Amino acid sequence: MKAVFKTASPYADDAMNLPVENVEKAIPFYEEIMGFKLLSLKDSPRKEAILGRDDIKIGIAENGGDPSQEGCFFEVDSAEAAFAELKANGFDKEDPGFRIDHYGDKSYKVFFVVAPDGLCYCLGERQN
Repeated sequence: MKAVFKTASPYADDAMNLPVENVEKAIPFYEEIMGFKLLSLKDSPRKEAILGRDDIKIGIAENGGDPSQEGCFFEVDSAEAAFAELKANGFDKEDPGFRIDHYGDKSYKVFFVVAPDGLCYCLGERQN
């Protein structure tokens, strides 16, 4: 069963401008492991790609930013299904390290994915 990615919330300002060193080298991870599809790719004024999955979009760009300080929180319908899907796609993390994180009055069952480009993603399922 595939997970549904519901929202993408950037850690900083812009989920459409996430920094990577090399867009073309980064794309396969998002397509093959994360299940995104390449929606657009452009070279000017800088290299950037728009990727989509379900009803969300993210953008990766060669913008000079530090990928180790960026990423997104993806709300998913099932954290366990999301982890199982990533594993089936070749994600090499054995233990998801699920935990419950609280954001204001909301709680999420979460796990983390660090892409080869250095961007960190938190995938979380809302708990009631």
